[in-house]
Amino acid sequence: MTDGVTRPGDHPLARVVLADDQPLIRAALRMVITDAPDLELVGEAGTGSEAVLLAESLRPDVVVMDIRMPGMDGIEATRLITAGPSGAAVVVLTTFDDDDYVYGALRAGASGFLVKDMALDDILAAIRVVAAGDALIAPSVTRRLIEAFSGRPDPEPEPAAAPAPAPAPRALEGITGREQEVLTLVARGLSNTEIAAELVISVATVKAYVTRLLTKLDARDRVQLVIIAYDAGLASSSR
Repeated sequence: MTDGVTRPGDHPLARVVLADDQPLIRAALRMVITDAPDLELVGEAGTGSEAVLLAESLRPDVVVMDIRMPGMDGIEATRLITAGPSGAAVVVLTTFDDDDYVYGALRAGASGFLVKDMALDDILAAIRVVAAGDALIAPSVTRRLIEAFSGRPDPEPEPAAAPAPAPAPRALEGITGREQEVLTLVARGLSNTEIAAELVISVATVKAYVTRLLTKLDARDRVQLVIIAYDAGLASSSR
């Protein structure tokens, strides 16, 4: 666990902590973050517990979090950080072998979900998006998430004499038909530009719909909209 040193005269837009047990991954991310004039790397961690401690002591804007780490994993660390007083947002990094962890990380409060084989500049751009208060999920991850979790039964059902009925989809009250269309496309991993093309409306109109959905559904960010769409049965692997 190492603490970064603030460079005199620098006024970074966002303070970042890296949490990954692979030194090579940290080195690559360290390189692009330290070269960015609007970001400051303030700490590095090799375990989830170290990441939680750094988030509490350094109060970064963003924690870039690996899922698989020794001891406390990235999901539990994300849950503790997002529920804690630091105010840090978490960007989770995964590989395609980590599909079973995706939904848990989103439930834990991650504001971004990226894959490690993305270009480093794209990961850097995602850190900026999350630092600015938005959320981002790599479209490929969103689509794999739909395939993996649509209609998936609870992996740990409570013992009962007879099988419990499947939980009813969450009812979405107070949203219009068009807003539901936008929510469905958000859950499919489409960007605002792609949604605009699909519905033949402007990008500005899409942004307005997303903003209204965030307010009406009491969602923190775009990631929570994806979760709500799953709960409502709007995400389907057949789409």
